[in-house]
Amino acid sequence: MAPGQERVGSGRRNPPKSQHRLFWAVLAAPGIIWLALLFIVPFYAILAIAGGQVDLFGNPVAVWNPLHWSTTNLSASWRDVAGAGAFVGPILLRTLVYVALASVIALLIAYPAAYFVARFAGRRKALFLILLIAPFWISYMMRMLAWIGLLQTDGYVNKALIWLHLISQPVDWLGGLGFTVVLGLVYGYIPYLILVLYAGLDRIDPALIEAGRDLGLGRVRTFLRVTLPLSRQAILTGMLITVLPMLGDYFTNQLLSGTSGTTMFGNVIDDQLSSSGGVLQGEGAVFSLLFLLVLIAPMIYYVVATNRSSRAAT
Repeated sequence: MAPGQERVGSGRRNPPKSQHRLFWAVLAAPGIIWLALLFIVPFYAILAIAGGQVDLFGNPVAVWNPLHWSTTNLSASWRDVAGAGAFVGPILLRTLVYVALASVIALLIAYPAAYFVARFAGRRKALFLILLIAPFWISYMMRMLAWIGLLQTDGYVNKALIWLHLISQPVDWLGGLGFTVVLGLVYGYIPYLILVLYAGLDRIDPALIEAGRDLGLGRVRTFLRVTLPLSRQAILTGMLITVLPMLGDYFTNQLLSGTSGTTMFGNVIDDQLSSSGGVLQGEGAVFSLLFLLVLIAPMIYYVVATNRSSRAAT
């Protein structure tokens, strides 16, 4: 064999698949352990409290053995939802209405904003992205407190409406109006939706839009036939990210209303879990589990829809 020549096939062999699997298993182990400690263990603790009992002093007693779980808290929670003296049912319906209105309003505001940044921002795209990310630098509580300052009786919202002659006297926006809670939900969660929509719209190949225009479609028809279908996955992802936390939100209603007429399902769970009565804490654990079951359905739908879209793309 001449110098400098190498034997064909004498290169380094690829490691077997078992080594690859072991490498990725070791790499994923910290995340799995973290998930087990911060999700599975607390989740099972909620199960143990929901299926547990109450001691003589009214404190909840967790039952860790599933064979000894009781349905007492489940029956009491069901009576609160659909029984003769049910009070949770109307609150749950109100929560669904609030979240539906807030999600639709947020989508109507977020989609044009994300579309503008993705398609027409040009050289200023980085500046607009910084402005979109800026709300994440401020805590949710501080943003809600700023919203309170705007909506007070002597706040800038009432001053602007009076100056425009739209109202004759200040409106008590913080006096238990459901509309205020809905706007608060929109204000609090719309940055998440805008960023997700922007990421999806920015990945659309401009050549596809130009092809639609070349085929004789106008701007509106190109948007409806090309852009909107291609952004459907981004819309689904953004709505999932915003709707799920809205359903469990309780802080927005506490700050912007705090009245029983605008109570949301998250407020019921928070009140029961923070109460001193063991029975109410057990029912709060049951409501938390029921809330989780409700959230599983859209998450499963999202996974199925994502898999279908990825298969269609390939």
